[in-house]
Amino acid sequence: MISLREIPSAELLYQLNPIDVSETGTMVYSLQVDSLAAKPETWQRPVPNLVEWHAYLDEWAERLHWDAFVGAFNDDELVGLASMRRNLAPDMAQLTTLHVSQAYRRQGIASRLLQEIIRMARQSGAARLYVSATPSESAVRFYMSQGFQPTATPDPTQFVLEPEDIHMIMNLE
Repeated sequence: MISLREIPSAELLYQLNPIDVSETGTMVYSLQVDSLAAKPETWQRPVPNLVEWHAYLDEWAERLHWDAFVGAFNDDELVGLASMRRNLAPDMAQLTTLHVSQAYRRQGIASRLLQEIIRMARQSGAARLYVSATPSESAVRFYMSQGFQPTATPDPTQFVLEPEDIHMIMNLE
């Protein structure tokens, strides 16, 4: 049984096992003026080892300024992680990370993690939630199925950090 728990601090993430963020795909998206364009492209993200996982955490902490974390656990094993930045803009929070281990995907865990982030964002006063989504078919389709819409006016700082990503916003009201 998968349980969700708030993780009180980023430091605790370093004490948990790496999440298997590996993925392969054959399609990516780009934002073309007002619509998404799909193009065939084979890509791969490998399984991280512990050193690579800690490097991911270091990079995310430096770039994303996350301040709230929710983990999905199978007993004491971290199998999913979502994080947010409460104040990307005055009325907007940011979903900074959402990952589910390969063996646990397609079980509704990502949706549960996202719903908890939405609850926390609303609780902090956000009216909108921003995500800079990997342009993979699986990520873009997931976020759109949850109510995110691509934005033609991405947050400038986030766009500079991830110009190939699909920047999306969800209204929370």
